[in-house]
Amino acid sequence: MAETYDLILKGGTVVNHDGEGVRDIGIRAGRFAAIGDLSRASAGEIVDCKGLHILPGVIDSHVHFREPGLTHKEDLESGSRGAVLGGVTAVFEMPNTDPTTTSAEAIADKVKRAHHRMHCDFAFYVGATRENTRDLAELERLPGVAAVKVFMGSSTGSLLIEDDEGVRNVLKAINRRAAFHSEDEYRLRERMNLRVEGDPRSHPVWRDATAALMCTQRLIALARETGKRVHVLHVTTKEEAVFLADHKDVATAEATPAHLTLAAPGCYERLGTLAQLNPPIRDAAHREGLWRGLAQGVIDSIGSDHSPHTREEKAHPYPKTHSGMPGVQTLVPLMLDHVNAGQLSLLRFVDLTSAGPARVFGMAAKGRIAVGYDADLTVVDLKRRETITDKWVASRAGWTPYDGVTVTGWPVGTVVRGHRVMWEGALTTPAQGERIRFLEALVSEPRLA
Repeated sequence: MAETYDLILKGGTVVNHDGEGVRDIGIRAGRFAAIGDLSRASAGEIVDCKGLHILPGVIDSHVHFREPGLTHKEDLESGSRGAVLGGVTAVFEMPNTDPTTTSAEAIADKVKRAHHRMHCDFAFYVGATRENTRDLAELERLPGVAAVKVFMGSSTGSLLIEDDEGVRNVLKAINRRAAFHSEDEYRLRERMNLRVEGDPRSHPVWRDATAALMCTQRLIALARETGKRVHVLHVTTKEEAVFLADHKDVATAEATPAHLTLAAPGCYERLGTLAQLNPPIRDAAHREGLWRGLAQGVIDSIGSDHSPHTREEKAHPYPKTHSGMPGVQTLVPLMLDHVNAGQLSLLRFVDLTSAGPARVFGMAAKGRIAVGYDADLTVVDLKRRETITDKWVASRAGWTPYDGVTVTGWPVGTVVRGHRVMWEGALTTPAQGERIRFLEALVSEPRLA
């Protein structure tokens, strides 16, 4: 008797644990049920994927969707809509909302807001503060929590923990890997006079490579002292890439498409404050250093650092402008363009965007095309040329720094737990996002209704 599935993706080039090859994928009850020749099987829906590549669902482990409190820039629905339109099946969202995500109540509120309102699956970082440090061991194990996030630089209010003693206390309190914004706040304060009013080219002069390296060196020393694991977000310097290579037992690292694609001073001359990020876009030598680190395996994951602001907020004269840019929807097209340019292989792209985040954060049943795993897929046309435009971007911000950029490689479909949520640029099912589970926080709990 022929097997029956809910969905069969037929004839695509599947990229999974045994390499690349033309295979069929059978999905049942939201999970992968079979991989191989399913020509004799039947299904409620069969999708012809001939000529397309089928990748494990892309995970963006670094987004700011601004809800609650800052929803004029973005919200959980609009941000996740952009994610699935760009081929992203799951996101980890940051805690610098208003109010901040620093308590059990705030986490529960976000999970409630996101459930079946977000189009992709989701997890949330809990922000570390001096006030909640003693509670972090409990908070990091709550349903829907990806990790603890620490801002050692570039934040305000209670989310900033810039001193060694404060960071040491956080590391002592936790058991899971924590994620860090690593810029030395003391050096940033000392160098504020180097900002040139009206000239965003001075942004990487103020927030220089030394500030990043100093902080990362401090962080690694504290990780070793406390015996804890850390994840260095948005690495931007060639020196950090070299330094982190000697500390892979305690540290993993992330790079962003923006820092791998753009370079100073040209990006500031062309885009002005739209190119303003923290840590900043640096010169081509640092960009090439990041690519070397990526090629050597020092970089473990790619995160977009999707951090949208309105055009009005970006239009203030530097340095009064907000730092950040949209990025979740352009992550896949930009990185596929780099694949086509020969800067990384398709298998390495999969490692950085699926297996990497799953490995770094201990995700349960995600990050691979394997029987029993959640049926998350990013379907791409590697040969398709498209031009990224502001009009295509779903973010409430309404703009992208890549407006007018033509890329080769494009997301055709997004499948989340067996639901074909996007196909050929259109949403095809209602939002059905669920919280992500993590191996170090698995507890017996009722599934959300």
